[in-house]
Amino acid sequence: MTLEELRQYCLSKPGTTEEFPFDQSTLVFKVLGKMYVLTDVDVFDSINVKCDPEKAVELRERYEEVTPGYHMSKTHWNTVRTDGSLSDRLLFEWVDESYRLVAAGLPSSKRNRLKAP
Repeated sequence: MTLEELRQYCLSKPGTTEEFPFDQSTLVFKVLGKMYVLTDVDVFDSINVKCDPEKAVELRERYEEVTPGYHMSKTHWNTVRTDGSLSDRLLFEWVDESYRLVAAGLPSSKRNRLKAP
């Protein structure tokens, strides 16, 4: 996965915006104002994605490329290496799951905006 592939994939999701809220190198993808993916644009070697807490631990035990979220809640976020050792399909699945988790936590009025045509 390249940074541009990640960017295009995230921006194709309803309600997604991209921002640099922390510094000039940390790119954040948000669904209606809530973060669901973070990455470094200067050194694209990992992504942070939200994850169900039990699944997060399972993924860390199963894949050496998955670690507790760097600078994030270690319970709800994983950092995943993007060095090619994991398939793009798997990485995109985890992006999808992060998006779903964050979108599900939005107030119903915002969630309804995601379903509107």
